[in-house]
Amino acid sequence: MSDEKPICSAKGCRLDAVWVLAWNNPKIHTPERRKTWLACDEHREHLSQFLGVRGFLKDVVELPEWQAREAAGG
Repeated sequence: MSDEKPICSAKGCRLDAVWVLAWNNPKIHTPERRKTWLACDEHREHLSQFLGVRGFLKDVVELPEWQAREAAGG
């Protein structure tokens, strides 16, 4: 990650990210691949539902936990 503060991925939102939504589109990604969207508390549920209804959502994790996982090698 860069030195910039992570911000929410919701369109037009500039709030600090609190959550990582890990997802995968099985039509174009290998099963182990994880793409990520970031979410503030306000948009976590909306973004989760958007991905979930498409069958893409794999995991929702608090940002510090995700960063710790990444630092430990995934």
